[in-house]
Amino acid sequence: MTAVLDALARALRDLFHPRVLWVVVWPMLAAGLLWLVLAVTFWSTFSGWIALGLDKIGIEAWLTGLEPTWIANGIQALLHVLFYVPLVYLTALLITALFGTSALIRIVAARSYPALVREQGGGIAGSLWNAVVALFVFFALWVVTLPLWLLGAGIVVPFAAAAYLNQRLFRYDAIAEHASAAEMATLFRNERSGWWGLGVLTGLVQFVPLLNLLGPVFAALAFIHFGLARLQRLRQASAA
Repeated sequence: MTAVLDALARALRDLFHPRVLWVVVWPMLAAGLLWLVLAVTFWSTFSGWIALGLDKIGIEAWLTGLEPTWIANGIQALLHVLFYVPLVYLTALLITALFGTSALIRIVAARSYPALVREQGGGIAGSLWNAVVALFVFFALWVVTLPLWLLGAGIVVPFAAAAYLNQRLFRYDAIAEHASAAEMATLFRNERSGWWGLGVLTGLVQFVPLLNLLGPVFAALAFIHFGLARLQRLRQASAA
């Protein structure tokens, strides 16, 4: 737990570095613009899907009968926004992992781990495959756990899903440039509790308004610090 807290503290310190702030901004802007274009283009399609979902749970008929009609329209617009925000965040998280992490690694490695040799154990193909698996399991987790909402235990689903996604999405990219393939396998196996601890704690940031704007980059920084520190320790132990 000390290593996890240290990684979080170092991530918070680096978060406001000028070069890091740009990585905070552009994934959010890109994700927001992407979903804004999709929302405008396919508004009627998305509205139809939402109406179908509301009909399945018996709310659509109630909305249709509401007077004045602007109330029903306002509720439906609010539902669009409630779907839009997590989609933007999830997309920004993915963009940060795939395209922003390498820039963050350069900043973190130069400042905190300048002597750590790069073994290039991972690559673009591995990063893409890791992201695909992470997203597939993330959405599968939501689908499989839908009955929990009916039992009143569904409140744990967003937190568990966010924790899984963060630890799976960022752990690979955090050490792919510096660790060898064998070192990556060792760190994934031996530091499982640390990866998950970071996943839980950085996942919680997603549910804090305004702070969640910094969430993707904060998570990436924390995983980079944790991964590189563990890698450095692993090599020191091997050399002893």
